[in-house]
Amino acid sequence: MTIEITHTRREGTLIEGTSRGDGSAEILRLREYGRTQSQPFRWSRNLDCWYLPHSRDHATYTPSLELLAQRLRDAGFEVTLTIDNADRRSFSDAEKEREEKAGGRAERFGGYAASAAQSSEAAWKSSHEISERFAFGQPILIGHHSEGRARRDHALMDNAMRKSIGESDRAAHWTGRAQAAANYERFKKDPGRTLRRLDKLRADLRAVEKWQRGESAKGFSRSPADPELETEHQELTEEIQHWEQVIKDAEADGFKMWSKADFTRGDFVLYRGTWYEVLRVNPKSVTIPHIHNGVGQRVVRAADNRHGWTWTAPYDDVSGRKSADEMQQSTRAEVAEHQEQAQQAPPIKEPVPAAETCPTSHPSPWHAKARRWALCQHAPEGRSTPATAPAERANGQEGMALVLITSKNSRRSRKRALWAMTRREAQAVCGDPRTSGRSYMLTWTDRPGTEGADWEWVPDNGSHAPVLDELGITPRREWTAAPQAPAEAA
Repeated sequence: MTIEITHTRREGTLIEGTSRGDGSAEILRLREYGRTQSQPFRWSRNLDCWYLPHSRDHATYTPSLELLAQRLRDAGFEVTLTIDNADRRSFSDAEKEREEKAGGRAERFGGYAASAAQSSEAAWKSSHEISERFAFGQPILIGHHSEGRARRDHALMDNAMRKSIGESDRAAHWTGRAQAAANYERFKKDPGRTLRRLDKLRADLRAVEKWQRGESAKGFSRSPADPELETEHQELTEEIQHWEQVIKDAEADGFKMWSKADFTRGDFVLYRGTWYEVLRVNPKSVTIPHIHNGVGQRVVRAADNRHGWTWTAPYDDVSGRKSADEMQQSTRAEVAEHQEQAQQAPPIKEPVPAAETCPTSHPSPWHAKARRWALCQHAPEGRSTPATAPAERANGQEGMALVLITSKNSRRSRKRALWAMTRREAQAVCGDPRTSGRSYMLTWTDRPGTEGADWEWVPDNGSHAPVLDELGITPRREWTAAPQAPAEAA
C-alpha cells in the first residue's frame, strides 16, 4: 500500500496509507521533523491519519519531508510526496476556527475538571467512612481475629486518600487548562498586545517587500523570484488588516490609542498603576523616572528620581494621562477627601492596657484621652497628676471619698485608708505632686467596700500635714458609706 505525504497551508502536513503494526509508526514518532526539526508526527482519531502538529498555515520545511520519505522507502514502503504551499485559507477564517476550538477545549477541559473533582470527593468520603471505625484510636490487635480486617481497612484508607489527592491534582490541572482556553480570545484581542503584534507584523511586511525588490533585510537576502515571497506578502497583509480591525473595534468600545501627540514634557502618564512625570516624549514611548522610584508610590515626580535613572514607557502600555495642573488639582482633592473622611470617622476606642490599671482597681470607666480611670488621679507610670473629676461626676463633687495609700511592693490583702474627705478635697490631695514618692502614692475612691474586709485604717504619721494645711483640708478618720442610688426600672 502506498503511503501519501501531503502538505498544504490549509490542512498542514498529513500522512495517509499506514496501518497498525506495519513498522511506520517507529519512523514517524522520531523527533526530527517539522520546521524546527524536533517534532514527531501524531496519530489523529478524528482525521484517521498521522499529522504534524503546528504545520497548518505555515510553509513546510521541504528537506524534513524528503528525509521522512527516504526513511520510509528504505523501510520498504512505497511513498509519494506532494507539497503545495500556495493552497491556503484566509487569516480571518483561521483565527475564527482557532477561537471556536479554544471554546470547545474550555468546555471539554471543564468537564474533565468536574469529573476529577467528583472522583476526588468520592474517594475522600470512602476513606473517611472507613476511618470512622478507628475514630477512638483503636489499634491493630496482633493475633486477634480482627487483625486481617483492620490491616485491609488501613490499606483501603491509604489507597482511597492517595486517589483523592491524585484526582484533586488532576482537577486543578484541567481547571487551569480550561481557564487558559476560555481566555484565548480575550488574550489575543487585548489592545496592548495587539499593538505590539502589529509592530512586529509591519516590520516583517517591510522585510518581505525589500526582498521582493532584491534588497537585503534582517541581515540576509532572498531571491525576488521566490514564489513564497508573494504568499508571505498576502498572509502578512491579511493578518495586519485583521488586527487593525480589532484595534478599531476596541477604540469604538472606548480604548484610547496613545501617541506622541498626546504628551508634552511635564505631563503625567499612568504606567502600570503608577503616575509618572514625563521627562521626554519619544516617537514610540515616553521617558519617565525609573520604576524603582514608584515602589509603594502613587505619584512619582521628576524631583523624586533619586539616582537620576530613567525608564521608557511604550505607548501601548500606557493607561492614562494628566497634565501638571490636573495632577495638582487631583492631589488636592484627594487630600481634602482624606481629611473629610478622617473628620467623619468615629473615634477609635483605645483598649485598656493591663499594665495601666490603677492599683486601687476602680470600677469606673477608662478615659483613653486622659489615659486614666475616671475616679483615679494617677497616671499609668505611677506619677500623680492633678486633674478634675470627669463631667459625668460633676454633680457629686461634695460626696465622700476615702483616701488610700498604696506601696510599690505591697502585697496586702486589704486596702490601707488614711483619711475620709469630700471628693473635691480628695482630688486636690491626690493630685498634689508632694503626696507621692518613689515607692508609694495616694489615691482615692468613693466605693472602698466593707471596712475590715476590703480595707482598714492605718496610722497617719503626719508627713502630709503641710499639704493638708496649705489646701485648707481637715481630714476625718471615720467613714460612712454613701447611700446607693435606686436601680432604674428595666
